[in-house]
Amino acid sequence: MRVLVAVGEQGGFAAASRQLDISPAAVTRAVGALEEQLGVQLVQRTTRNVRFTDAGLRYYDDARAILQSIAEANEAASGINAEPRGTLSVTAPVLFGRMFVMPTIIEYMQRYPLVKVNANFVDRVTNLVEEGMDVAIRIGNLPDSSLRAVKVGQVRRVLCASPAYLEAHGTPQIPADLMQHSMIVSSALSPRVEWRFESRDEPELVEINPRLVVTSNDAALSAALGGLGITRLLSYQVRSEVERDNLRLLLESFEESPWPVHVVHREEKYGSSKVRAFIDLMVERLRAHPHL
Repeated sequence: MRVLVAVGEQGGFAAASRQLDISPAAVTRAVGALEEQLGVQLVQRTTRNVRFTDAGLRYYDDARAILQSIAEANEAASGINAEPRGTLSVTAPVLFGRMFVMPTIIEYMQRYPLVKVNANFVDRVTNLVEEGMDVAIRIGNLPDSSLRAVKVGQVRRVLCASPAYLEAHGTPQIPADLMQHSMIVSSALSPRVEWRFESRDEPELVEINPRLVVTSNDAALSAALGGLGITRLLSYQVRSEVERDNLRLLLESFEESPWPVHVVHREEKYGSSKVRAFIDLMVERLRAHPHL
């Protein structure tokens, strides 16, 4: 099982042999013996790459989960919990990761020198199980799942523009005014170009005809700072620029309810010390942050 999982994780027999510190021939023999024992082909071999069969892919997923459970059971039984070790995988949105998560990762790694960290900062929702993530920071309401979540704060979706743009084009007073303005849309935050607002009467949907569509919140922020138009981002992403008066908030009385921020992790039978220690530190730091 360990050999097969190494082949899947490393993408080939030669790479797996280097990771396991055994010969490529030993890897081939181990996988072949496993296939003979099970009576089914697990791996399709070509001169260029290695691909799992459907049965092999299912067996690979099960084997990886079994090996992880064994490692966690051994850790719990042997008392290694006092010293976190191993590799921790963390994911978060790009700007949130840079501003909030990375300082905590640095502190965590300095505190626990035996832990390695893979930080995956992307503006999309990652599947913790399929992508092998231990911990995720999620912004927004969570769907029902088997994952565990700890709420650490909340953020708002805000409209903003530069003072120069507003001086040249005027300041919108109601959501419908946005149809007369140059709009910047980040598809990472708003995949639909239809924005929802709330007022005392009832929710209002405004169809946005963007002049610029970008795939990252960083790019939308840069465009707004450059005076190109109005954009909608999360409050923590623009707070420092608003405080310096490089951006101004718009239509605050029409904002939606705040979005919760959670630290999410997979529910495991045996708790891993490296995961528990990181979650405890991350929750403490985020709950104490004034921007959340």
